[in-house]
Amino acid sequence: MALVEINNRYSTLAEDNCCLSCGGAIDYSKPQKGEICVDLGSGRGTDVLRMAAEVGETGFVYGIDISDGMLKKAESTAKKMQVTNVSFKKAVLEDLPVDSDSVDLLISNCTINHADNKQEVWNEVYRILKIGGRFVVSDIFSTKPVPEEYRNDPQAISECWGGSVTREEYLNQLEKAGFNKIEVIEESKPYPKGSIEVCSFTIRGFKKKSCCN
Repeated sequence: MALVEINNRYSTLAEDNCCLSCGGAIDYSKPQKGEICVDLGSGRGTDVLRMAAEVGETGFVYGIDISDGMLKKAESTAKKMQVTNVSFKKAVLEDLPVDSDSVDLLISNCTINHADNKQEVWNEVYRILKIGGRFVVSDIFSTKPVPEEYRNDPQAISECWGGSVTREEYLNQLEKAGFNKIEVIEESKPYPKGSIEVCSFTIRGFKKKSCCN
């Protein structure tokens, strides 16, 4: 997957007014005072700044993105708004610059489907969450495997569906990472993309204490 293509596209859109999200994970996340939060694919920083206000001065929010343009825009907005309990970091999703067992809440909107190694992303999400920590993620899955012609198409990838996997594979990755009892909060009907159909959904899960701990 061409990260350069994604970086260029989203950097270009940083000053655009278009909507870049396939869902509203933050609407179901309910950040609490004092919590440590992470937004994967934080873009212009809109959700990061919203969470920063909700967690208050005793909380903190990390925005993680790969796009230089988006990060610059987010940092500029935070500075103008004098928001100090945030930090924006450039990183790939498979290697998050966040301490293990340190995060109360992680959200993401239509970002994980871009990752080359989605299993490693979910492993990282599990790693950084505290016991009892939660994620709320909106993303896209395909109703059948995406043909190779689209998986290598920068346009399809940047439109958030070229890198998607099936619903079954998506949920299996969560289970392998250590999550269980995943809640599907909302799920769309299939809609066409290229020669296939995809769906968007919002899911929630918790890092639970194992029986042996």
